[in-house]
Order: sequence, then structure tokens, then C-alpha cells
Amino acid sequence: MAKGKKKTSQKWKLYEVKGGKVVRKNKFCPRCGPGVFMANHKDRWSCGRCGYTEWKK
Repeated sequence: MAKGKKKTSQKWKLYEVKGGKVVRKNKFCPRCGPGVFMANHKDRWSCGRCGYTEWKK
């Protein structure tokens, strides 16, 4: 990234509209509560705020 350029927010990728309602794509962290999304990795779900991790089967 060039100096002085800011990366834009991409929160729009975490939501989807189905049947006139907004649906969240990612899970919420069970420790932090609603509003804190967990990152979806290939083999796990992880929270960037508290570090909680759930391994996928």
C-alpha cells in the first residue's frame, strides 16, 4: 500500500439481505457477545478482540 492511502472499511461483506431482512454472515463471539464477529479461517473461527478460537471439524 502506498504511503498516505487508507484502506476502506469492508463491513458490508459481513451482511447480506434476504427477503427484505438483513442477515449476518459470520458468527458472533460467545465471550464478547453480539456485535463482535469471529473471523472465518480455513480450519477455525477466531475472535480478533479476545482471541477465542473454535476449531472446525
